[in-house]
Parts: sequence; C-alpha cells; structure tokens
Amino acid sequence: MVRKKVLIVASVVSFIEWFNKENVEYLNKSLECELHIACNFDYMEDTDEERTKAYIKKIKHEGVILHNIHFARSPFSMQNVKCYKQLKTIIDECNFDLIHVHTPTVSILTRLAAYKARKNGTVVMYTCHGFHFHNAAPRKNWLLYYPMEKFMSRFCDYIVTINKEDYNRAKTFHTRKVRYIPGVGVNIKRIHDCKVSKSDYKRSLGLPENCILILAIGEMIKRKNHEVIIRALAKTKNPNIYFAICGKGPLKKYLQNLASKLGVYNRVKFLGFRRDIPELCNTADISAFPSYIEGLGLAGIEAMAAGVPLVSSNVHGILDYVIDGKTGYAMDPKDVDGFACAINKLADDESLRKRMASNCWEAVKPFEIENALKAMWTIYNEILK
Repeated sequence: MVRKKVLIVASVVSFIEWFNKENVEYLNKSLECELHIACNFDYMEDTDEERTKAYIKKIKHEGVILHNIHFARSPFSMQNVKCYKQLKTIIDECNFDLIHVHTPTVSILTRLAAYKARKNGTVVMYTCHGFHFHNAAPRKNWLLYYPMEKFMSRFCDYIVTINKEDYNRAKTFHTRKVRYIPGVGVNIKRIHDCKVSKSDYKRSLGLPENCILILAIGEMIKRKNHEVIIRALAKTKNPNIYFAICGKGPLKKYLQNLASKLGVYNRVKFLGFRRDIPELCNTADISAFPSYIEGLGLAGIEAMAAGVPLVSSNVHGILDYVIDGKTGYAMDPKDVDGFACAINKLADDESLRKRMASNCWEAVKPFEIENALKAMWTIYNEILK
C-alpha cells in the first residue's frame, strides 16, 4: 500500500505540541501516513523548553519528517519571502496528498505556495483558530483581515473553524467545504476530577491561604489583555483579592510596572510557565479571560471544567461556552469598571460562586477532547481514505 503524504504547517513548534499532538499521532500511527511538519522548531519563548525539546526528539524518532522554517508572525515581514520559497520548494518536491495549515500569516504563505500542488490534486485545508474580524472587532480589523481571508479562501479546499461565529462567516467564503469542530480539545474530566487543598496550594504559591484568587492562564502579550485585570484589581474593595498570571511573555516587565504604579504589586503573582494547570484551576476562586481575540480559548474551558466562574471578554469563541450571569460575567475587553464590578460580586458571595460552579461544568462538556478529536479525525478520513 502506498502511504499517503501529509504536511502540517504552523508558525512555531509549541502550536504543534499544544494543539496538534493527538492529530500528529493519529496521522502518523493510525493512518500510517508519511508525515511532515513545517514550523519554527527553534522558537521556544512561549513554552517549557525542556519539555518541547523532548517532544521534538520523540516525533523525530517516530519517523515524522521535520522542516525548520523561521516564519515571522507579521504578514508584512520580508523574512516571510524566504519562508515562502522554502515552503514552496518542499511542497513542489514532495507531492503531498494533504496540506493542513494553521495560524493566519502562515496560512497565507502556505496556500500561495501550494497553488501549483492543488492543481495537481493536493488537498489544502486551513484550520482557523479565530478570525481577527468578528462581531466585537474594531473596524480596522474588518478593513484589513476580512477581505484578505475571503480572497485567500479561493486557495484551499477546506476551512475548519473552532467557533460558531467563524463557521457561519466562513460559509459565505469561496471555499467549497467548511467544517466546524468544538475546539482542539480539553481533557475536561482530568481537570474536573483533580483534587487539591485550596488553602495548602495557595500557601505553596506564596499567597495567603484564605485569599480570593483570580487566575489567568496565557502568554503575557497584548492580545491576552492581562492589563485590564490588574487595573480592575486596583479598583476592587477587598484587599484580600489576589491575581496570579500563569505564562511567559514580553509584557511581563510592563505588567509588573503597572501593578507597582497602581499599588497592587504585592497582590499580583507572576507564576511563569507551569505544568500544574489542573491543580491551579482547582485552587482558583475566580478565573479571568479578558482576551481581545480568541478562537475558542482553552484556558477558559479549563477553568470552567474545575467549576471556577469566569470573568471574561464578550468576544467570539469565548461566547461559545460562557453564559453571562450563569457561568460568570462577560463584558467588553476594555471595561475596567465592569471587570472590577464582576470581581467584587464574585469575591463577596461564595454561594454565588458555588451556584455557578455546576453551570460551568455543564457548559464545557461539549468541548471534551474526545469530541474535538473525533470531529477532526472524521475530516482526515474523508480526505485520506
């Protein structure tokens, strides 16, 4: 039997490790494809370097063919001209049956590079992890990203979306086949069943054992909008409310200075990259997810799986599982007063947090990892079998 040849393309290796690990295994072992991955295998500023290097070694040992391409995140970077040429050479030489691409800038380069290959029968699939234009997006996003995405939809055979708003939008594009999957999957049961002593775990983090802990999981970058929670914290009435940020990123110094300037530095904890996400989620009293843009948002689902009410932005993706007033509170990502009010309400009322806990668990059940993988693997089988 001739093995099918598949290329997965993403910006950085952490994207493969976090969001495509199970898909890589399925394509490589279950479907027995000749699997190639193209991404930046050297960029590790957003991940645990030791763990990611071990993952690269593992998939390489399992026969996955790796192509190291240093994609730039900006679509206007001249570095991407070189990346396009590298990618086109790989595509033209390998005669893939399927090219599956992720992330916006890389998806543009890949679809253009695969123009000739598509004419020769290669199927090109783009998984969109959140369009930059959505119902709450600024006008400039619509002017720049909407025409680009709609035009580029001519250059692929499938668009896969991970939230309902994007799915409905993509159906108006030129791509013949548009599919919806419920995210990239979260092991909800593992988080829900994790048992910790809240007071002991708070102490281990250097926090008062009886404090009200707000937890945010995500890179310290502008899109994640940790700033609004620090500003809201400064407006809260209760000095026993603390905020912990789990993640790395270039804005750490800025956020530290902001917390210091607003007089809440001693109540903001920078935890760095962590491997104990289930324990942290089950230790938190409130979860914060104020992103400007989210395709879906694993961190919000993880927190809600632990029964932790969410104070979040009201942007697409997040609204697929957040029910305002039932699982927490959703508001404009710039609404500092709104976040402060929501935090005060939840911090002051333990019974309210408990009532919301069961609603949270029910709301995220559809995003269990088995459901997401089953949907994605059905698409792979449709193309490759």
